[in-house]
Amino acid sequence: MPGTHVSRVRSLYRRILQLHRVLPPDLKSLGDQYVKDEFRRHKTVGSDEAQRFLQEWEVYASVLWEQANEYRQNSTERACFGTSLPEEKLNDFRDEQIGQLQELMRETTKPNRQFSITESTKPKF
Repeated sequence: MPGTHVSRVRSLYRRILQLHRVLPPDLKSLGDQYVKDEFRRHKTVGSDEAQRFLQEWEVYASVLWEQANEYRQNSTERACFGTSLPEEKLNDFRDEQIGQLQELMRETTKPNRQFSITESTKPKF
């Protein structure tokens, strides 16, 4: 049975990283790193927490798969990825998870500025 569990985890992990390929580059990078960190962080959790962890990530993969297919079929429209988090689920989170969620929100809502250009009002003579 433990071999089946490891196989299920690896398969889900690979599937999620493959699904991330349809995301815009900045979201793909952020998502890949988040998935790697979360799967690493949950390597040694108990059986009950591991089950819940896998279920939630399977739901994520399923939603992302549907959104990716919708995006491919309607490629003229702007991509829309993600879903709202119901308040009842948010209430189940530990303080550490709320902190991670806030950090993730900050990262995903940052402006996409690679360069900071400021213009001087003084003429250069």
